Amino acid sequence: MRIKIAVCDGDKEVCRYIAEIIARQKPDVLVKTFYTAETLLQDRDDYDIYFLDIKDVNGMETARILRSREQGLHSIIIFVTGYREYMPAAFDVQAFHYLLKPIDKLKFAKVLENACLEASYLQAQKEDYVLLKLNGSVGDLRSRRKVSLQDIYFIESNNKNVIVHTTEGTYEVQGKMDEFEKSLGTGFYRCHRCYLVNLAQISAYSPEGIQVTNGERVLLANKKYAAFVKAYLHYAKRGGIVNV
Repeated sequence: MRIKIAVCDGDKEVCRYIAEIIARQKPDVLVKTFYTAETLLQDRDDYDIYFLDIKDVNGMETARILRSREQGLHSIIIFVTGYREYMPAAFDVQAFHYLLKPIDKLKFAKVLENACLEASYLQAQKEDYVLLKLNGSVGDLRSRRKVSLQDIYFIESNNKNVIVHTTEGTYEVQGKMDEFEKSLGTGFYRCHRCYLVNLAQISAYSPEGIQVTNGERVLLANKKYAAFVKAYLHYAKRGGIVNV
């Protein structure tokens, strides 16, 4: 699946220049240019990476709108601007990076490379799924549901069953936490005996607990905090989706 990149800048020359740099460095990606926020937001395609100017196209507000439309994992937003003072606000929309004009080609190349690695990881996660066996009649096909891993916030135990919290709602399913932990792989972390959290959905964490991107909080065992931080940093270093 090819990575799709949108470049939005009110300065047409800069916009085309950024697109040309991307095309030379990453000839296999799809790049589309936009000169206004309106045309970008009206476009029906979903892009893996967005390069946004801040002032001419009101990139910060555009980023907020893009974020409000997203379900599950976030796209990658990179600001390219001549205004350093907007940098703190970039954290509010979980920007991947903030590049200043005039563009430093070497730095741009490094940021683009890292962004494409993260986008590839996101695409791979989109293709992974789990088949949930819902509590229902035996043999009823409706009792099974295919859920993409990227859409899972966390899983919690509930007596002899587990509850899977997803972007589409919660599902009580048959199974054991140990089985889910083994089958879901390193993208999920057993932060408490009763909780298994999707590392790609974490928006904040502390010794008191973990918050996921829908605002819910997950228990984090005190004795597991150091190990969790180590695992999360390792996950981020290898290209995992980071929302913190």
